[in-house]
Amino acid sequence: MTFYETITAAINDMARHGYDSQRRLDEWVARIRKSATSSMVSKYMLEKSLRATLAAIYGKLVTRGGVFKYHPGVSRFTVERLKPKMRSELDRRIAASANLITLNRQSSIEKTLQRFSGWATSVPAGGTTQADKPEAKASVHRALKQLPFEERRVAIDQGHKLISAINEIVASDGGAIAVEWHSHWRQSGYNYREDHKERDGKTYLLRESWARAQGLVKAGPAGFYEDITKPAEEPFCRCTGVYLYSLGQLPEDMLTQKGKDKLAAVREKLKGL
Repeated sequence: MTFYETITAAINDMARHGYDSQRRLDEWVARIRKSATSSMVSKYMLEKSLRATLAAIYGKLVTRGGVFKYHPGVSRFTVERLKPKMRSELDRRIAASANLITLNRQSSIEKTLQRFSGWATSVPAGGTTQADKPEAKASVHRALKQLPFEERRVAIDQGHKLISAINEIVASDGGAIAVEWHSHWRQSGYNYREDHKERDGKTYLLRESWARAQGLVKAGPAGFYEDITKPAEEPFCRCTGVYLYSLGQLPEDMLTQKGKDKLAAVREKLKGL
């Protein structure tokens, strides 16, 4: 018997007999729980699918060099050296995703049982012919029907979080000095956050950067990166950051006089080569 067939049988039985005993309700709750659990993709297949999805993102980013899109100027040696850390982040993200989906599944089952119990206990003992059984079935079935969509959303969101985490690893070890925010607010159908749209194209200084320690840079109008949420930190955020590593990549208003002098000296030296 499928999950939907179990729900149909439970609602028909309760409509016929009504809430005449707790035992009847408990029996149907147990059968619905068992049917809901068995209708789901196994934990093994779930983790296999998550691993494939996130490993594909990792492969594009790390193995095939997509990470350099977010880190213009960082050396290949740095990326190669950081691969063990990035691989650990992939494994951590897979485990976190599987745990989150498991919790969502448990929550969906409990919502389903709560809706069924709420409806069933409203039917008077002896049953009724007035119950709107199609609506009851749709209501009870709704939480689990949405689950595959929610699980895909979790996988996509964790993919964006994986990209962000790998970028943070490279930036921290590679010596980034600032981050340029990129929002996807122009993407059709994307439910962007208004404050993230306002960040688009702005450059944020990293507070602990080597350039700031040497007095070469200062925060511009956007301020410090550490004072805002990071790309993909908030649920279902698709924003990304492009990390800047040299003084010449920064807006002029983020350079101190010392920084401007140093940049001018470097450019003058390069002219003579």
